[in-house]
Amino acid sequence: MNVFTKNVKSRKRGRPRGETPQGAAAREHLYTTALALIADRGYNTTTLRDIAAKAGVSAGLMYRYFPSKQAVVMALYDQLSTAFVEKATPLPAGKWRDRFAFALRTSIQVLEPHRTALKALTPMLVGDPAEGIFAAETAFSRVRVQQVFQDAATGAKDAPPAPLGAALGRILYLVHLAVLLWWLLDRSARQRSTQALMTLTEQLLPSASLAIRLPVVRRFVQSFDGLVQTSLIEPHPAP
Repeated sequence: MNVFTKNVKSRKRGRPRGETPQGAAAREHLYTTALALIADRGYNTTTLRDIAAKAGVSAGLMYRYFPSKQAVVMALYDQLSTAFVEKATPLPAGKWRDRFAFALRTSIQVLEPHRTALKALTPMLVGDPAEGIFAAETAFSRVRVQQVFQDAATGAKDAPPAPLGAALGRILYLVHLAVLLWWLLDRSARQRSTQALMTLTEQLLPSASLAIRLPVVRRFVQSFDGLVQTSLIEPHPAP
């Protein structure tokens, strides 16, 4: 519903330069059909030919717009991250805990219409090194989302001093990802368990705001942030 290199080129799902309105409509039809099939059958068992057949077009036309299933997923990342940034910014003025809570709830709202498809993609989102949340190929989307959470911390009226504020923002981004994973796996009616988790998280935030003033907590936040960047974000050689 994700980060960490600057100068990342944005990928666009919209109409390419020179594409006709008819072509844009065909692309959108194939895109929505693909997401519906993935949501119904799962990512691994859905093929491009299945999507083309369901959409009532030739396989060649499907390959023209989406040469792989990965291209569909990247388009979804682009759509959702763009929508999130548009709805979450500008963040409301106030304390970082309130700005974080706003961003978290906005993320759920943006992703809600696509929950079934995202649930089908969960194994890939979590564990795929090429297309998962922390993959290099998905950084174009991840950077946008993480930046909102960093801004929630660094632009707050009680923002911690730099570079602690940026580290806190990155950790808040990870907390947001953990809540999203809970939400995707939540089997309770209307995801009531997720709502309870979000309420509990918001109740703990005032204590977190006080705790981060302590030197020992500040050192922990920065050390933990360093570990996260080394293990999940920065490229590192295979063992």
